[in-house]
Amino acid sequence: MGRTSGVRTLLAIGALWMGAVAAARPEPPGDRPPSIAELWQEPADLAARDLFCGPWGASNAPDARATFTFKHDKTHGTSPGMTVVDPLGRTWHVKQGREGPPEVVVSRILSAVGYHQPPVYFLPSFSIVKAGTVRMEPGGRFRLSVQGLTHRGHWIWEKSPFVGTPPYQGLLVILVILNSADLKNVNNTVYDVTGHGDVRRWFVVRDLGTSLGAIKRFDPTPNNPQTFSRHRFLTGVVDGYVRFRYNAVHRDLLDHVTPADVRWASQLLAGLSDGQWQDAFRAAGYSPTSAAPFLQRIRQKIDEGRRVGS
Repeated sequence: MGRTSGVRTLLAIGALWMGAVAAARPEPPGDRPPSIAELWQEPADLAARDLFCGPWGASNAPDARATFTFKHDKTHGTSPGMTVVDPLGRTWHVKQGREGPPEVVVSRILSAVGYHQPPVYFLPSFSIVKAGTVRMEPGGRFRLSVQGLTHRGHWIWEKSPFVGTPPYQGLLVILVILNSADLKNVNNTVYDVTGHGDVRRWFVVRDLGTSLGAIKRFDPTPNNPQTFSRHRFLTGVVDGYVRFRYNAVHRDLLDHVTPADVRWASQLLAGLSDGQWQDAFRAAGYSPTSAAPFLQRIRQKIDEGRRVGS
């Protein structure tokens, strides 16, 4: 089976399955059940998706030549950062340090294969004015506060209305493939959406910087090609469920992932071309040389996932 036909077949199976579930689920009085499109939408144009500029395009990117105005320092999380405003009046949340580049990579991959993401970009350095003084700052992940995306709180993995669906299970598998080690509920954001397509609410996993490195519960080191390359992906299948080498937060979320779930996610990722994968890393400031070990291991994991249980 070719890459394109394999992706289409698995997407079709997933769509039929989700339709049957939706049809069987009673609709609460005065309310509508969440649509799977609030989490994931089929990437019918997968081969054409731009992983360098991402789904929000170049027009929403920060200007590397601009001087930003400092608003305040980042007040949560472990990575340094700040909130700044650009000359166009746009507000940016900057995450500096070791988590910035991996977050942009993972965000690009998730958005490409159908999962909603806010606009994120990477700058290697930037100029700010603070207390009347202009200075250069180390770069990082820039997340834009965009009109039409309103933060409405967090969603909980175990209580998600999508638990058990192929996109939910597949999202977990993709995050494991990319060694995302911080699956905390506080990183899951619900947005009310206006003016950005037909879906009026998004369930988003964001703050994905603890990726592409170690997998452990406490202070895992992200963005480490040696650790990422050595880390084992699958350890076997027990009683019909896949076992992963994953010991980070919310390890139990993976207890009921089936071989079919892993194949679904791996086939979806396999639909991305080598050029698209390279663009995702290039967007985050990686050189071809620094991206190469990550890409090699990711391809190995995808191949392993496509074969599991078959």
